[in-house]
Amino acid sequence: MPCKQFCLMSLSAICLGLIWVPAGSASYAIYVGKNLTNDGSVLIGGSGDEVSSHWLEVVPAASHAPDASITVGVTREAFMPGEFIQIPQAPETYRYLTMNYSEYEGFPPPLTNGGLNEYNVVGRDVWSPSRPELVAMTPNPQTGPQYSDLSRIAMERAKSAREAVQIVGALIDQYGYSTYGGNSHFFADEREGWVLINFAGGQRLWIAERLGPDDLRMSYPGYIGEIPLDFQQSDDFMGSANFIDFAVAQGWFDVGSGDAFNVTKVYGVEAERYPRSAMEAELRAAVPIDLTAMMQAVRDPRIAKDSTGYGQVAALKPNAYPELNLLWIAPTGSVTAPFIPYRIGVQSIAPQFGKHRYLTKGEAAGFLLEDWQIQEATEFAGRTFKRLMYFTCDHPEQFLPEVTDALTAFEARLIAEQDTVVEIAATLFKAGKDDLAKDYLTQYSADAAGAGLRLGNALLASIEARTEVLYGYRAPEGEVVSELTYDRISCQTTSD
Repeated sequence: MPCKQFCLMSLSAICLGLIWVPAGSASYAIYVGKNLTNDGSVLIGGSGDEVSSHWLEVVPAASHAPDASITVGVTREAFMPGEFIQIPQAPETYRYLTMNYSEYEGFPPPLTNGGLNEYNVVGRDVWSPSRPELVAMTPNPQTGPQYSDLSRIAMERAKSAREAVQIVGALIDQYGYSTYGGNSHFFADEREGWVLINFAGGQRLWIAERLGPDDLRMSYPGYIGEIPLDFQQSDDFMGSANFIDFAVAQGWFDVGSGDAFNVTKVYGVEAERYPRSAMEAELRAAVPIDLTAMMQAVRDPRIAKDSTGYGQVAALKPNAYPELNLLWIAPTGSVTAPFIPYRIGVQSIAPQFGKHRYLTKGEAAGFLLEDWQIQEATEFAGRTFKRLMYFTCDHPEQFLPEVTDALTAFEARLIAEQDTVVEIAATLFKAGKDDLAKDYLTQYSADAAGAGLRLGNALLASIEARTEVLYGYRAPEGEVVSELTYDRISCQTTSD
């Protein structure tokens, strides 16, 4: 999201004479522990909140030279300026699926909020604003990895959710953190989840809380409540060594008061975004949760909007082969786009779901290269489903129910096929025909994606035709096409 003047404190506090709006300030993540699901899987889902184009990539595992390094950080163009530094690359990095995007001012593309790796670790990124005093004391220039760097590194290096926290925490401890004002990470595997918050201020402050099999949490924004003062002695928490002492030194917490140390009250901003508490209560009341219910939660029109870059849902459980680890991905806001199943064994992504010029940073300044001619000639799923969203959300009372019904029925068919997909692929792997198994998984996802795109086009054609007949094409009244605003296009109705 391009930087302008930004606002903090549930979007209302003034700091440094500027109004600060957190990046991805409608990003969300939902976690359901395995004791609360219908099949014992850990459910996690959500989306990032970004302006730019999004595209799906499968990043292969790789080996790196002993002296290899990576560039991390932000530039001087960022709202909170920084400088790049080099940090060592890991000798081996793991295979992962991710949705990349191209635009956040001063943060070099491609950017990511996480994904799913070959060890069945899921990562999600969600905004989590720090208190104004921390934002004000952030160094200029700042250095250290930023949220996308940390998300990508976790996907590349973590074999468990706990290890993802350890990796991210160690990087912040050693190199610091380049902030846009405060952020959180949500990591999960087939056993547990972790919420990690990294704070503005240049003090290398971070804290993480474990979520177990009976926990349910929605980050909107990311939050952590009360923690013990000796949290480092507990298996349920991790954090920086200075986490309590710094708050005491600033006068933000009195150890002798007898009060509990509430992370959000001390270091953050006490302002959840509606409907966080409502959705947590609704999901808790609906236990046991199944995959379909989780998809419906992620596409809830109260949270899935035009700014929603994609949708992701994972039902994490052990697989006989890592190639079978599964992430369901909607190519843009899932309120009007289907979840498509992608497994780690997928070798390539159908071009319609890959990178295109639409809303991709810098692409308006040049002409298309011949190498990209055929890729760009294909239909871009992100644009198709954006058009469907705009038509549907213009009259949601009329059109959203039928879109939701069609997407849910389409996904139900795909969900019902997954046992067969696993059986076929596992049989091929067991027979030593690994390449054939991977080819099968690749073709299956391409076919499912193609069917989803055909469904989207059918819905789009029907709803566009009826919009023209019933309502006519509504012409814009102003010259400005877009701007940064919280008044975002959504499919909410008066009854939501």
